[in-house]
Amino acid sequence: MGEKLQIMILDDEPIVGKRLKPALTKYGIEVEVFENSAKAVERLKEKQFDIVVTDVRMDEVDGIQVLEYIMDQSNRTKVIIITGYATVEVAREALVKGAFDVIAKPFKPDDLRAAINKAALSLGFDSIMPV
Repeated sequence: MGEKLQIMILDDEPIVGKRLKPALTKYGIEVEVFENSAKAVERLKEKQFDIVVTDVRMDEVDGIQVLEYIMDQSNRTKVIIITGYATVEVAREALVKGAFDVIAKPFKPDDLRAAINKAALSLGFDSIMPV
């Protein structure tokens, strides 16, 4: 595929986007970072992303609501949920509602890279980064 992988990172903790964006862009991935979930949903109305990485607990719109919105719009977009409140219930709810993967915080960058790589491969992209 000649197209670049399009990823949205949504987390109300600024450090998450600050760390992830440079780690992903060095592999030629286009990354947009949002800390405000309502703004992220507005952006999702304008653009379809290949992969959305979202936190679960946020003000205004939570990660499960973001997941539901994406699933209503496109069954192609892969959603990876990251959460500091990793319980079996949260993971089950996210997966039942269509999440591609659930990763508990704190996570190692390699764990998220592996999940993104797996999602990219499932979309028909070549392996995008070493795991």
